[in-house]
Amino acid sequence: MSDTETLGAIRATKPRTGSADITRSYTALSRVVRESGLLNRTRWFYLALVSLLVLALGGAVTGFILLGDSWFQLLIAAALGLIFTQFAFLAHEASHRQVLESGPNNDRVGRILAAGVVGISYSWWMTKHTRHHANPNKIGKDPDIDFDTISFTETDAAKQRGLLALITRKQGYLFFPLLMLEGLNLHYRSIRTLFERGPVKGRWIELSLIAVRFTVYLGAIFWVLPLGMAFAFLGVQLAVFGVYMGASFAPNHKGMPIIPADAKLDFFSKQVLTSRNVSGGLWASALLGGLNYQVEHHLFPNMPRPHLARAREIVREHCRTLDVPYTETTLMKSYGIVIEYLNRVGLSARDPFDCPMVNQFRRV
Repeated sequence: MSDTETLGAIRATKPRTGSADITRSYTALSRVVRESGLLNRTRWFYLALVSLLVLALGGAVTGFILLGDSWFQLLIAAALGLIFTQFAFLAHEASHRQVLESGPNNDRVGRILAAGVVGISYSWWMTKHTRHHANPNKIGKDPDIDFDTISFTETDAAKQRGLLALITRKQGYLFFPLLMLEGLNLHYRSIRTLFERGPVKGRWIELSLIAVRFTVYLGAIFWVLPLGMAFAFLGVQLAVFGVYMGASFAPNHKGMPIIPADAKLDFFSKQVLTSRNVSGGLWASALLGGLNYQVEHHLFPNMPRPHLARAREIVREHCRTLDVPYTETTLMKSYGIVIEYLNRVGLSARDPFDCPMVNQFRRV
């Protein structure tokens, strides 16, 4: 089945083999994956990855110091945007217990990387992302399809008025430009969550880490660079970070079927039908932090990144046997699908230039 054929809402129908059969088959699939050693930790890989990222960060800091008052600093800013995103991928993997055997140790690593290096709340991310994994693309359950400037459902699009309606009608074309603000949005939402009432695990640790991170980071930028250049540096870094983060996560589920709030699907079908893989193998895995194997990641969230490629072969064959659609496409084609889908949803928004009185006379 092609990507365009998978667009639209899922109806609450039973798979051909029956929900019970698919559930039993997923148990068998899990056994094969486990016995193949694909859930075993790969410390060597993550140790090498952390070393490489620390080396890259050190190189960027060295370049920043050596360049001093120079507009070439914007290249360092762009590099930092890429490096921070890679650290965010690693924090994401730690949150899924992909890095270490111990859950608490994964949380410690993830919290340090997310709050101390990237500057976003690990607890906020964990809460939001756990809800997403439990019900991907399900209305009312998946926070990733809730309205936030972008409308992912026709219902949300139809509610928009004024400037938001204008943006919504062209939201597919505006999606990537809007991502330049996503980095700032991630920092804002993280900090706002940490100051909200109610229990937040690790609140003071994360606030301390984020405070130290921004004090050192912003202090260095505004100490070394002239005021205008310092703001330009921050703008470039945040824009690259936002676009890279958004462009890495967008192909995963955007434009895939939306599950109605009252629909019930078995775990296997729910995860496979709403997820899209990105082809490209090793280079795509390095670029997207393993998110290119989205189907396998959703079926086995704690599987280390190096094992996802092998799991893909097993899962594809399993889907073929069950006649369950398995979606995979190129990165650029996935972006085209996302843009087309968002524009189609956006057409449900009311035209902000429509005059109700004129429309009334037209109907008469």
